[in-house]
Amino acid sequence: MVRMNIMMPDTLAVHLKTVPNKSRYIAQALEEKILRERSKALRDELAQAYTASSDEDRRTAREWDVTLDDGGVNA
Repeated sequence: MVRMNIMMPDTLAVHLKTVPNKSRYIAQALEEKILRERSKALRDELAQAYTASSDEDRRTAREWDVTLDDGGVNA
């Protein structure tokens, strides 16, 4: 554990005064925020990978379309 002094807006401090275990409350809030940020980063990475994969799939499909026109099954 580490002891820290932090600054916060008065509106947050007023709410925090009513919380029995301030340290645990703040730590849990930070953990939740960190998890949300990590989840968002992973979703963004997955979306980028999906887009790249989708682009590659379209290119591959176009290549196969050309080969089918050159004498595929229907020729």
